[in-house]
Amino acid sequence: MCAIHQPNFLPRLTTLAKLCAADYWIVLDDVQFTRRDYQHRARLANLDDPAGQQWLTIPTRLPSGRPTLVRDAVIDDPDLARRRTEGMLRQHYGASPHWRALAEALDPVLDAFGTGKTATVAETSTRVLLDLLGWEGQVLTSSRLSARPGRSVRLADLSAATGARAYLCGTGGMTYLDPVPFTVQNIAVASFRPPTTGIWSTGRRLSALWALATLGPDAVAGRLRALAAHRGRLQMAAAPLLMEGGIPPSVALARFP
Repeated sequence: MCAIHQPNFLPRLTTLAKLCAADYWIVLDDVQFTRRDYQHRARLANLDDPAGQQWLTIPTRLPSGRPTLVRDAVIDDPDLARRRTEGMLRQHYGASPHWRALAEALDPVLDAFGTGKTATVAETSTRVLLDLLGWEGQVLTSSRLSARPGRSVRLADLSAATGARAYLCGTGGMTYLDPVPFTVQNIAVASFRPPTTGIWSTGRRLSALWALATLGPDAVAGRLRALAAHRGRLQMAAAPLLMEGGIPPSVALARFP
């Protein structure tokens, strides 16, 4: 199973859950950088009050203006950005009984500020959290893979490059995804929809650090493994929606509860 996602800075719990449910994560680094998104910022929350939230942003400059690709965005004053990031993380989560493990895991993220590249920091932050959760998948980069133009065609080609037989798509992606290019390559499409209660109630907004600091890496890892276990539903026949649209049953839609 393959997931394709832009590098996110200290990603949200739902993003980590999707990646943990996949065997491959293709880092989408050659698309246009989007300001006011999660590519360079994360929403932190107070340990004892998740409603008390604050943005942590990597000040980012786009050398080519708006068309700048994700991989080409640069950090304004990397040293200052590193110090501010380290201070805010300690301020929000330093009192957690799990802080020592988190701080050790986050050291490579702070070191990545030295590259001056926003995407490198963001990708590193996702990698270290995946490692902390025990994910054993593989990471590839879209700019190093061959794919044809066209949004859905390109995603299908990238998925095929991994040898995956299924593409794991978030709820946002399902609004525009054309399943036909996946059908042609005999790749199933699965809609990833995590729960919305408990720690998941803030999972679409907050950085996963809040859940990790509150429950601890082992507890969060257990919940993500349980969610990933639903991958077996991809063996189902095509959903009625696809059949009504004339899409052959080689593409399946699965809902992850």
